[in-house]
Amino acid sequence: MAFSEEDKLVYGNRICSVGPDRLTGSERVHDPSSIDLAMKLHYVKGLYFFSSHAAEGLTPTRLKETMFEWFCHEYYYTSGRLRKSESGRPYLKCNDCGARFIEAQCDQTIDEWLELDKDCSLQRLLVSQQVIGPELSFSPLVLIQVTYFKCGGISLGLRWAHILGDAFSAADFMNKWGKSVAGLQSNKHNFLKSDTLTERSKDHPKPLPQEPLSVKRVDPVGDHWIIPINSKMAMFSFQVTATQLANLQLEISGPNQIDQIPVFESLCAIIWKSLAKGAVLNTQIISKVKAGSFSITETDPRKLATLLLNEAVDERSLIEELVEKDHGLSDFVVYRAKLTFVDLEEADFYGLELNGDRWRSQDFPILGGGGTN
Repeated sequence: MAFSEEDKLVYGNRICSVGPDRLTGSERVHDPSSIDLAMKLHYVKGLYFFSSHAAEGLTPTRLKETMFEWFCHEYYYTSGRLRKSESGRPYLKCNDCGARFIEAQCDQTIDEWLELDKDCSLQRLLVSQQVIGPELSFSPLVLIQVTYFKCGGISLGLRWAHILGDAFSAADFMNKWGKSVAGLQSNKHNFLKSDTLTERSKDHPKPLPQEPLSVKRVDPVGDHWIIPINSKMAMFSFQVTATQLANLQLEISGPNQIDQIPVFESLCAIIWKSLAKGAVLNTQIISKVKAGSFSITETDPRKLATLLLNEAVDERSLIEELVEKDHGLSDFVVYRAKLTFVDLEEADFYGLELNGDRWRSQDFPILGGGGTN
C-alpha cells in the first residue's frame, strides 16, 4: 500500500480492544429498532483537541483503565458485535468484545496541525475511517483514536456506528467517559435487561400508502456497511458568528420579536433557497418538508423558514413500516437521500472535559456522516 506524505504525519498506530471489566452475560442481546436499521450505513464522527494541561497524566494505560469501568454502565452494548437472526435481521450480541482503541503519534504541535489543516482534509488521519464489515462478527461499532502531539496535547477521534444511536447519544457517550476519567462516574453497574429477539412475521406485507421522502433505498450492500458513492464528495464547514446569526434572524423575521423564526430554521431557509432543492432533520425526529408548486429561488426566506417550522411531517412511522416491510433486510440512506438539514443545537458537544479543561471547541465540531466521508 502506498502512503502519501500527508499520511506520514500521523504514525506509530497501536491497536487494541477495550471492553467492560466485568462480564455482561453470555446471552445478553440488544435488538435495534427499525429506525436504527434505517441508519445502519451512516456513522457519526467527532474530533476533540485538548491542551497539554488537559492531557497531563492521560497515558494510554490510564485512558484504557477508565474505559474498563465506563463500559460497565449504560453503554455496555457498544462493546458488542453484530450478528444476524435466522431471518437475516441484524442484532447486537453483548459479548464484551470491546471498542477499538487506537494510539498514534504526531510530530506537529496542535497549533501547527490546525494551521496545516485549514480545510479539514487531514481529519481522516485523526479519526478512524473503518466501517462495519465485511465480517460483521469482527467489526467494532465504536472506534476511539488518541493522537499524542509534540506539544503534549492530544486529540480524541470518535467513529460511532449510527445503528447505536444518533449524534446526541454519541455526545453523551463521550461526555460520560470524561466524567469517568475525572472519577465522577457512578460506580453502579447498569446492565439492563436483555432484549428478546422476536422473529418478524413472514406474511406478505401490506403496501405502504406512500414511501417516506426522507430515506432512499440503495442497492444491497451485504455485510459491508458502506454507502455506494458514485461521485466525489468533500466536507465543507463554515462558522457563523452570534452577530451574523442575529442579523440573519432580523433579515428573515423582521423587527417583530414575538413572531421570530428560530436560528436553525433561519439557516436552513437560506441554504435551501441557495441550493433550490427539498429538507430533512435513533430518538431523533426525521421529517420532510415539501415546497409545493412555488419556486424556491424566488421565495422569501421567511416563508421557507416558516414552512420548515410549521409544515414538517414526521416520517418515522413510515420509515419503520418500510424497514419492517422487508423484515429489516433492505439498505437505506437518510443523510443524502434529499437535501438534509440536521438540528444539533441541543446536543451537548462541549461537555467533554479532561483534567477540568474543555476541548478546544472553536476548532472542530462533531461531524455527522456516512460511508468513509
